[in-house]
Amino acid sequence: MNTPATATPHTAPVQRYAAAELEGFRQLLMERLTETDASIASLEQVLLLDRGNGTDDTARTTNVSEDGQATLEREEAAYLMARQRKYRTELSNALARVAHGTYGICRITGQRIPADRLRAVPTATMCMEAKLNN
Repeated sequence: MNTPATATPHTAPVQRYAAAELEGFRQLLMERLTETDASIASLEQVLLLDRGNGTDDTARTTNVSEDGQATLEREEAAYLMARQRKYRTELSNALARVAHGTYGICRITGQRIPADRLRAVPTATMCMEAKLNN
């Protein structure tokens, strides 16, 4: 009887990061979270400042390129804010993994993600080998 191929279970024990190393990553994640929150607040201000109750946006202007530029800037700010909010969620998820002691473990291979990769991309959930093969 043929059975479908499944991933083989990990035979080597998972080497988790020590508590002191996890604390260092937690601090890095908290710094990034603070920076991200500041960026989101700044982008929200940009979008809120464009929501005046005046009639300036309803008046016909002779310079259509200025109107288009303002619209482009608002769309760009909204796009950047969406990306920052997604990144904030990823940072929060990484902090939860730190709290559970599973931070830095590749979700594909089950092996430890190198610390250099985690410092460069603190929200990483896969080692480079797994990332390149998926």
